[in-house]
Amino acid sequence: MSSIDTAAVNTLDRDVDLLRFATAGSVDDGKSTLVGRLLHDSKSVLADTLEAVRRASRDRGSEELELALLTDGLRAEREQGITIDVAYRYFTTPRRKFILADTPGHVQYTRNMVTGASTAQLVVLLVDARKGVVEQTRRHLAVAALLGVRHLVLAVNKMDLVDFDEQVFTRIAEDFARAAEALGIRDHTVIPVSALRGDNVVDASANMPWYQGPTLLEHLETVEVEGDPAEQPMRFPVQYVIRAPEYRGYAGQLASGLLRVGDEVVVAPTGLRTRIAGIDTFDGPLTEAAAPKSITIRLTDELDVGRGDLLVPVHAQPRVVRELDATVCQLAETPLRAGQRVLIKHTTRTVKAIVDEITHRLDVTTLQLQRPCEELALNDIGGVRLRVAAPLAVDDYATDRLTGSFLLIDEQDGATLAGGLVGDPLAAARS
Repeated sequence: MSSIDTAAVNTLDRDVDLLRFATAGSVDDGKSTLVGRLLHDSKSVLADTLEAVRRASRDRGSEELELALLTDGLRAEREQGITIDVAYRYFTTPRRKFILADTPGHVQYTRNMVTGASTAQLVVLLVDARKGVVEQTRRHLAVAALLGVRHLVLAVNKMDLVDFDEQVFTRIAEDFARAAEALGIRDHTVIPVSALRGDNVVDASANMPWYQGPTLLEHLETVEVEGDPAEQPMRFPVQYVIRAPEYRGYAGQLASGLLRVGDEVVVAPTGLRTRIAGIDTFDGPLTEAAAPKSITIRLTDELDVGRGDLLVPVHAQPRVVRELDATVCQLAETPLRAGQRVLIKHTTRTVKAIVDEITHRLDVTTLQLQRPCEELALNDIGGVRLRVAAPLAVDDYATDRLTGSFLLIDEQDGATLAGGLVGDPLAAARS
């Protein structure tokens, strides 16, 4: 699956008890097997799919069910060149529904984790018990902290290959805790597992009586998550203007907050004020709408409002800026350099910009900031100062994920250069 199944997501979103989480780990740490085990033991695999995996396992000369084959189709997609993509799985248990974003482990695909974790409420990081916390673990940890993921799980896999040794687990847990706390991540859980055997994935392990915590699935089912977009200040990016005789509407997806007929709103960045005259949908008019509802709104005044404008409440407006400091993850092989002319895509608005300065680069091994810095290479995380040709209405990423994020685009060929976050999320996490 190369993109999100919109119908499935909308169905899941109608249930308030939904967890979006991403998985990440280094190559050969057993992530495919862990995902397969989680789906299999939670009875989330269809019978025909399971039978196909059994046949494929026998064809490979294995009498055991090779759970990693459940994700082989995803791996084949990547081998065919889909490198900036995330594979999504949907499953449910009696206690919660889940959207799982599966990201690849290769270092050159760190950008994929940015995609997968950008909407995640929780990230499951995998390490091999024989190797412990490695550089790629720290890189994924830094990305999770940068993207404001509040809940982190470290699954110490292949415990069967270290004889289920408690001391090995304790050492890895301590190393991970130091790295997480240095990045400001205080909510982290460490679980010893064997994905191959099923220990502590869905069912508790008899091989590790010294571990008294939850299994991975138990933790996913019970972790308390926050950040309901409907509880944030209202943000409505205008995506399309609908013009017809006797009708003018502004269509888009309500990114955050609650919108009611009669509300006074400000059109950012122009500052014009008006009121909501109506809220229309395919199913008929509404008196109010909550994020992430797709709607068309009508205004009481005839104003110059177009794609890229942002409707916001009078009492909670974003900052309107022509210069901004931001943190970016470089997604392109071509380095990002000071003085470079780019396009910045923020919500539905695209404007020209210049990279005034690259302020620092994050060393993912030491978690220290390197200054000065001349350029950011592929997968680098660093700080930039941008000047934009037209005003942008932005929030800090720590406050609002949507209006605090953007893309930098090559103005020559339209290629995506970097994903950006307004402000310094790592500094906000440490405070």
